[in-house]
Amino acid sequence: MSEVPTSPYIQRLRSFVGHELLLIPAAAALVEDDAGRLLLVRQSDTGQWAAVGGAVDPGESPEQAAVREAAEETGLRITIDRLVGVVGGGEFEVTYPNGDRVAYISTVYSAHVELGEIQVDGDEVIEAGWFSLADIPALDLHPFTRALLFAVGYLTDA
Repeated sequence: MSEVPTSPYIQRLRSFVGHELLLIPAAAALVEDDAGRLLLVRQSDTGQWAAVGGAVDPGESPEQAAVREAAEETGLRITIDRLVGVVGGGEFEVTYPNGDRVAYISTVYSAHVELGEIQVDGDEVIEAGWFSLADIPALDLHPFTRALLFAVGYLTDA
């Protein structure tokens, strides 16, 4: 498994605090197709399935971050439909393989594809696919994504 790229902003913070817990704003896009299937991506660092999304960069709104992350991870241009919720807490803390600890507060949007075909970046994401809501509970979901989908009502059993 490879290591997920880190933004220059987070790298600079890490130079001061090392692996200490950082509270980071994030955004996720729950992208659905016309059949109601959800787009998930397989992360390169864990091999687990996850929602499209990531950290909000300085000067960027959560909505802009969700759109940017979708483009970076999947090559798709998405349109945000609505705000689904904002999640945070213990279930949204992540310790990365290098020891970095992050507590995310994630703004979650529903979205649809405006343009493009899936082309994963091969760096942060190694695969992407469309999954019916019935198929999602059996997937090897990243714990963060499982908690997120449960918190916003896509899953009924975390």
